[in-house]
Amino acid sequence: MATAEASGSDGKGQGGETSVTYYRLEEVAKRNSSKELWLVIHGRVYDITRFLNEHPGGEEVLLEQAGVDASESFEDVGHSSDAREMLKQYYIGDVHPNDLKPGHGSKVPSQKNTCKRCWAYWIFPILGAILVGFLYRHYSSESKSS
Repeated sequence: MATAEASGSDGKGQGGETSVTYYRLEEVAKRNSSKELWLVIHGRVYDITRFLNEHPGGEEVLLEQAGVDASESFEDVGHSSDAREMLKQYYIGDVHPNDLKPGHGSKVPSQKNTCKRCWAYWIFPILGAILVGFLYRHYSSESKSS
């Protein structure tokens, strides 16, 4: 764990100094049980231990993401603005800059990261439709020749 001073507004006044605590991913990974549960979302570390019993999706969902970067899973579910606002009360620090993966340091994921598998959602239905079309033509031509 490392602490650094970050300047900027902390919501309590203009231009105040706030302290940011940085956590290494190895340290976050150790917090992966129902007794202590941390996860990372967009480069920020959250201690959601107190939230386990309140999570609408059940505690199992959170336990699966414990100790790791849950950014993609968080976005895939499509959490509401209320859920995003609620995250603030569980914030404990940021991931150490040396541990950040490209695209995970920002609060808003890039379009490239959120849609890296979009084509997979369309390719299978298209291939299925083509296959059904060929099968239909094959069987309909056989029935005409009989």
